[in-house]
Amino acid sequence: MVLRVLESWWAPRRVVRGLSGMPDRVMLVVLLLAMLITLIAQAPGHARAAELDPSIPLNARIGGAVMGTMFMMPLLAYGVAALVGALSRLTPWRLTGRASRLALFWALLAAAPAVLLAGLVAGLIGPSPALTLTRAIAGLGFLFIWAAGIAALARRA
Repeated sequence: MVLRVLESWWAPRRVVRGLSGMPDRVMLVVLLLAMLITLIAQAPGHARAAELDPSIPLNARIGGAVMGTMFMMPLLAYGVAALVGALSRLTPWRLTGRASRLALFWALLAAAPAVLLAGLVAGLIGPSPALTLTRAIAGLGFLFIWAAGIAALARRA
C-alpha cells in the first residue's frame, strides 16, 4: 500500500486504475486511514498553538480536530464524491458514484505524506513561507491525483 501511495505521485492514473476492483468496505478503510493521518499531521500545529496561546488547552484543540477530521470530514467526502458523480452526468464523461468515491478517497490517502510534512512544518516553524509552500504542494498534489483518478475511471458516454 505504501508503494502505491508513493507511485501515485508520478503515475496516478495507473495506480487508480489498478485499484478499481477495490470493495466498498476497503474504500471506507482508505478514507478513515487518510483522515487518521491528517489528524496526526495536525497535532504539531495544535501543540505549537497551545504553547503560544494557553487560553485554549491542547486537549481541547485535539478534541475539536478529532471531531472535525474523524467524524465530519468523512461525511463531507462522501457528499463531495456524490456531487462529482452527479455532475459528471452533465459532461460526455460518465463517472459512477463508486468510481468517484475511489478517486477522491485514494487522492486523500495519496496526499497524506505531503500533509504530514506540512503538519511538521506547522509545528516546528509555524506560519512562514515554508508552511505556505508545503501546504500548496500538498493541496496541488491532492488535486492532481484526484483529477488523474477521475480521468482514469471516467467512461465516455
